Amino acid sequence: MKSPRRTTLCFMIIVIYSSQATLNLNLESIVHPSILRGHEPAGEEPPRHKRAVASSSPAVDEHTVDIEISFENASFLEPIKAHLNSLSFPIQVNSTDQVINILSIEVTTVCRPAGNEIWCSCETGYRWPQESCLPHLTCQDHGGSPAGNHCSCLKGLPPKGPFCQLRGDVTLRMSVRLNVGFQEDLRNSSSALYRSYKTDLEMAFWKGYRILPGFKMVTVTGFRPGSVVVTYEVTTTTSSPELMRKANEQVLQNLNQTYKMDYNSFQAVTSNETKFSVIPEIIFEGDTVSLVCENEVPSSNVSWYHVERRSDVQNSSRFWIYTSVLNNMTSLSRFTIYNITQGDAGEYICKLTLDIFEYEARKKINVTPIRISANEEMQVMCNSPVSLNCCSDIHVNWSKIEWKQEGKISIPGNSETDTDPRCSKYTLHANEVQCLSGSAGTPVVYTCEFTSAHGARGSKNIQVTFTSVANLIITPDPISVSEGQSLSIKCTSDVNSYDEVYWNTSAGIKIHKRFYTTRRCPNGTESVLTVKTATREWNGTYYCIFRYKNSYRVATKDVTVHPLPLESNIMVDPLEAVVPLRGSRHLKCCIEDDEDYKVTFQMDSWFFPAAKEVNGKQVCYKYDFTANSVFQCPKHVDVFCHFTNAVNNSVRSTSMKLNLVPEMTIMCQDPVIGVGEPGRVIQKLCQFSDIPSSPGGPAGGIITYECVGSQWKVKRNNCISAPINSLLQLAKALIKSPTQDKKLATYLKDLSISTGKVENEVSSFPGSLGAIINILDLLSTVPTQVNSEMMTHVLSTVNVILDKPILSTWKVLQQQQTNQSSQLLDSVERFSRALQSEDGTSLCISQTNVQMKGMVIRSGHPKSYKQSFVFADSDLWGNVAIDNFQLENLQTDSSIVTVAFPTLKTIIAQEVQGENFTNSLVMTTTVTHNITMPFSISMTFKNNNPLGGLPQCVFWNFNLANHTGGWDNSGCYVKEVNEDSVSCSCDHLTSFSILMSPDSPDPGSLLKILLDIISYIGLCFSILSLAACLVVEAVVWKSVTKNRTSYMRHTCIVNIAASLLVADIWFIVAAAIDDHHYILNETACVATTFFIHFFYLSVFFWMLTLGLMLFYRLVFILHDTSRSTQKAIAFSLGYGCPLVISVITVGATQPQEVYTRKNACWLNWEDTKALLAFIIPALIIVVVNVTITVVVITKILRPSIGDKPSKQEKSSLFQISKSIGVLTPLLGLTWGFGLATVFPGSNAVFHIVFTLLNAFQGLFILLFGCLWDQKVQEALLNKFSLSRWSSQLSKSTSLGSSTPVFSMSSPISRRFNNLFGKTAAPKGPPGNDGNLVSGGTSTV
Repeated sequence: MKSPRRTTLCFMIIVIYSSQATLNLNLESIVHPSILRGHEPAGEEPPRHKRAVASSSPAVDEHTVDIEISFENASFLEPIKAHLNSLSFPIQVNSTDQVINILSIEVTTVCRPAGNEIWCSCETGYRWPQESCLPHLTCQDHGGSPAGNHCSCLKGLPPKGPFCQLRGDVTLRMSVRLNVGFQEDLRNSSSALYRSYKTDLEMAFWKGYRILPGFKMVTVTGFRPGSVVVTYEVTTTTSSPELMRKANEQVLQNLNQTYKMDYNSFQAVTSNETKFSVIPEIIFEGDTVSLVCENEVPSSNVSWYHVERRSDVQNSSRFWIYTSVLNNMTSLSRFTIYNITQGDAGEYICKLTLDIFEYEARKKINVTPIRISANEEMQVMCNSPVSLNCCSDIHVNWSKIEWKQEGKISIPGNSETDTDPRCSKYTLHANEVQCLSGSAGTPVVYTCEFTSAHGARGSKNIQVTFTSVANLIITPDPISVSEGQSLSIKCTSDVNSYDEVYWNTSAGIKIHKRFYTTRRCPNGTESVLTVKTATREWNGTYYCIFRYKNSYRVATKDVTVHPLPLESNIMVDPLEAVVPLRGSRHLKCCIEDDEDYKVTFQMDSWFFPAAKEVNGKQVCYKYDFTANSVFQCPKHVDVFCHFTNAVNNSVRSTSMKLNLVPEMTIMCQDPVIGVGEPGRVIQKLCQFSDIPSSPGGPAGGIITYECVGSQWKVKRNNCISAPINSLLQLAKALIKSPTQDKKLATYLKDLSISTGKVENEVSSFPGSLGAIINILDLLSTVPTQVNSEMMTHVLSTVNVILDKPILSTWKVLQQQQTNQSSQLLDSVERFSRALQSEDGTSLCISQTNVQMKGMVIRSGHPKSYKQSFVFADSDLWGNVAIDNFQLENLQTDSSIVTVAFPTLKTIIAQEVQGENFTNSLVMTTTVTHNITMPFSISMTFKNNNPLGGLPQCVFWNFNLANHTGGWDNSGCYVKEVNEDSVSCSCDHLTSFSILMSPDSPDPGSLLKILLDIISYIGLCFSILSLAACLVVEAVVWKSVTKNRTSYMRHTCIVNIAASLLVADIWFIVAAAIDDHHYILNETACVATTFFIHFFYLSVFFWMLTLGLMLFYRLVFILHDTSRSTQKAIAFSLGYGCPLVISVITVGATQPQEVYTRKNACWLNWEDTKALLAFIIPALIIVVVNVTITVVVITKILRPSIGDKPSKQEKSSLFQISKSIGVLTPLLGLTWGFGLATVFPGSNAVFHIVFTLLNAFQGLFILLFGCLWDQKVQEALLNKFSLSRWSSQLSKSTSLGSSTPVFSMSSPISRRFNNLFGKTAAPKGPPGNDGNLVSGGTSTV
């Protein structure tokens, strides 16, 4: 190769030709002489390489020749390129031996001056070989590459070796469209059509693309619809767009025209020409990431696409794309993502478009969140060094790791390097100055922040709580009390940070929280142990314990409880006694305690010593009282006995009431009971009475005697058997015990066993039954969890006292004491709420007279709550259901428990008077945790229905009847009533049952069926009548509204009829909803209620408008207003007032969902008294209209000035009655009969009368408001051309002697004429106007 001598620019071209002979190239035949005039080739190299191409034609040789051309004027380069691009290939060159075809000519290398150097750069698709790209030979800032890599620019031509060479092979994925119809055989690669297309197209492609440098092969890969789209692949080196266009033209020329190839549809995609790099390689969330696309194609048309988001990337606050072309040779596109997130991860496509070429590169990036592990909370004792550690999950060299702190106190530390590059250590040491006792427990947040080299930040907070050693101070004074007194121990700490504060006994048993309170103070913490009634169990040492993590601070206090009987444990005899004057009586006080007490008897201000007597476990102190002459008769004396212990604390017993009477009045005498006069009633402890004693201790309770004649008779026996009394005393002691929750399980077991053994005694002694109820009530207040075994013992006890043989005992007990059944129900509910299952999710306990079923809510529990209860002996059953949606709102591990009682309803019926009971279950459902939102529950009861009436769903409200309890239906309604069952729904939990209401007829009764028939038939007549009324008014409107009064009257009638018609239609809709016993659609029911309320009110207010119009026309005769003013007032009153009332009613009640009734689409009464919004306006309007009616009648009866009296006025009373009969339906008095039906217990007659009048009110309006009007009758007759009838009617009206009251001469008639706008005048002479009347009368 020769170098040009005075070269300003040189370029090399490559010539590809095919021949079977030696090259003999005439360059002048290729390059136009005018272009190269004055310039010669600097040199010519032999062929640098050759290639052989196989084809269906005879074998030929292909050769590639490099030609170097030098210029002094650089402006010649572009014209030469343009000329070469305009050539059509192949070009045949004449030769004596063979035909030579020049396939292509391309510029490969261009050398330009650059300052003092010559830069030789490669054209598109070419590059310098690796051995020429030495670092000191490559151009600066362009194509620089390390040694051993390809480059695109060198400083001068290499001294040896080839020029720029073709790049490596690329596979072009190409497509072109054939404008022919697509056939399905083109989808089948084995079909003849497919093979024919493939062969023809590949031949044309081969002939066209063989001119491409480095061309190797072309293959058709398939066809797809869109006319016919041919997809094929071309394997070659990178080619310029100009050369590719020429090749495409050759393809078009070599293809049969029947294929109709579209030249403008060629597309090519290449994927191995673009360098795609991502910085950094490991991407953290928050990094600034650069995606760089480099392609040696000089085009800035680069787009970026995010595959996962299926959208092109556009510049924004976080995305920035910058594309440039370097030295008109290389495209460089940089896509920068600031503060990258997880959503930015995925595959990105960089696509460069140049002509038909698309250079595409893909790269998938993963965004890794910075995860830092550390202990989120730490507790640090002051004066103890501690190290905080943070470690990242990924091994990476972090740019920076910082520690920060935030808190009320400042305790800095030192950051230290860790042997593990992923970790950082921070050492703290808080001294007493930094960590004062007042600030102990204050948290300080330390944050370790990791920063990557590209800006990503990850942090972790560690909350460190510094604590100092608590100093405890406990009540310093020694604590010494006697039984029955209160005691208090205060324990204070100088720090207010703790995890737990609790108290222990000397035996290590934790005292229940109900006995102590703990609160934080500004300078520490205070815990106070308080015992209201100390017993001997409180004697011992108590430990106040503050626990903070694993650190414990303990303070102790000794408590001494001296023996002293409680007032309730001192049994006195007698409670009451009669002592005859100069007689005596033995007094005694007994206890179950043989301690050394000083006992005295007190009477007024005197004290007397007592004698001690021991009888087994019982110790009694006695005194003989003598009534001497000092006492006056009658006199009442209260005697007490005082017990004083060793520390001089004393307790006084209940009083023994002695009644001193003359001896002569004594009639009853008994050595045990004592003496008394007739009618005397005294009480005596059962253990000191004549009731036979039983083993196991003294009996309890009180027995009441009455002196009848000369014998003492038992008036009331409330005695408690000895075993039950013993359990009652233990229960009273247990609730005062510091370890009551630990003893409860054993006690419940003993109660169940003892109750089962003394069942016969329970049935004989109402007092024993009451004692068991009191025991259950006491034990249910112990604040502890109840397991299934404990609940089994509770229900076993309940099963005994609810047995059918004991029902008679319940009746006696309820005569003596009220509230016992409510107390029992409340106790069972408390036990149910405390129930917690140890294992499994189901709970089931079954007894004869009580059953319990339930379940525990587990995490992700899929089941709904459905329980069934069957009591075969009682022929009762019931079901409970709670849907899954309600259960999702409950806390995990909550227990839902339902307890069913078959006999409790009968017991309550004996206690609650005035209720109508049906024999049904009582089912109580509870949840262990409090429920903060409405809770819907559905229940089904067997309905034996012995009393008839409508069933009511009720619950037991413990707050009614002065907290003694009663049935309440708030929040409950009947869903469905069948022959043998009643379905209920309630929005809360407690004990439920059903009652029978006497206020409404039974659904299956004859009265209810009769009322339904009357209602539906009457409503049909009413709707038809109202429709007929509107039709009649429309027909006669012009004839009857010629004056203002008539116009306003008929306007009122039309609106009354229209309002009542719409109201009746909505009434039928409401009845259709109510008659189906499913849950009412709330929205439909609210809408129905609103419209019924509105339109019925409109009927009343239009009636009021009619009455006020009558009053106005009668009283204000000389005053006149326009028709438009009257209409505006009428419509405002008729529709405006009802709308305001209806909207206010629904707005005030519907947000609380108490607008409608639970079981009917009508205004609520039980919860909000919304029905008053209808009743009050209706009553007021009825009163006003009745008043107007009286005024109208009075005015009619009062003759005007100048009116001559007439004998016919004597019959006016009949006419007044007739007027009242007309006005009453129009003025709304029909609804007066309905008022009686609102009150409970109303007679069936009121229901029938109201139903008849209300249902046929439309017919009344048609008859009396429309058709009775004579002017309407005449208008109808004239409308239908019945002139003879009309004339006859007029004649009879004029001459008939039966209606003289309506003659024009009558004062009453004239008043009506003035009132209703009659304008007709007599046709006779003026002087005879009193004797003649017009035949055409006019009425309103």
